[in-house]
Amino acid sequence: MTMQLDAGARSAGRVPPEVARSWLLIAASRLDAVAVAGSQADAVVIDLEDAIDASRKEVERERVARFLETGGEAWVRVNDRTSAFWAGDVDRLRGLPGLLGVVLAKTEEAAHVTETAERLGGATPVVALIESALGVENAALIARAPGVFRLAFGSGDYRRDTGVANKEVALAYPRSRLVVASRVGGLPGPIDGPSVLDGAPIVTEQSQSAAALGLTGRLCLRETQVGIVNEVMAPSAEDVSWAGGFLDEFEANGRVVRDGSDLPRLGRAERILELDRAFRAS
Repeated sequence: MTMQLDAGARSAGRVPPEVARSWLLIAASRLDAVAVAGSQADAVVIDLEDAIDASRKEVERERVARFLETGGEAWVRVNDRTSAFWAGDVDRLRGLPGLLGVVLAKTEEAAHVTETAERLGGATPVVALIESALGVENAALIARAPGVFRLAFGSGDYRRDTGVANKEVALAYPRSRLVVASRVGGLPGPIDGPSVLDGAPIVTEQSQSAAALGLTGRLCLRETQVGIVNEVMAPSAEDVSWAGGFLDEFEANGRVVRDGSDLPRLGRAERILELDRAFRAS
């Protein structure tokens, strides 16, 4: 499947959210308009969920709403559908001019996404953040839910729920489930959980591992992680060179299919160059 990137987002110089690589989480209590506007992240997500104490939820929700009403633009992570704060979050955010979309925490059922999308008015993108064994088990159903935009992996809460270690082998299964579910649902590739430990080597290694499994974005906890994620999850110079060479050769041969590998390679080459153009235009 070849995804058509949003022309409006491309022309505005913003990476289309369908292919956004870095999703920077900023706690609502630390919201800074300059930091949001100046971030190099493909998407900035203001967090109203785990980063905010229950006693401060309503105050911080109002701070975010004012930001989005007065020229700010961002995604917002809202509290999960089963929480006491979900309805207030969704109702206050609905229709705000700067709301780019929401990330729905702790999604475990398709209905969680659909009810959120409908309550937002039906036109706001909803990223389903899957953070538990039940969510992973229901991933294919969630990926086909009306209103879902992309899947994301809440690796920290998943580890807490299941008891697995923060090791590549332990997290390969849920990551792969989200990749397969996204394909089944006709969605873009899923967004990986963040690197909890900082430092370029560990962020690079974990981003490479996620990309190898088919994830196409990552949550980021700090701005210092953004550049690494953007680089690792973009086509490499070698990939771009190969894709350009293959397409030149294919065109020179009159676009005639020579063997069974040509069409898969054609699709891959076109996708690489499409992504390269989208990222370079941002």
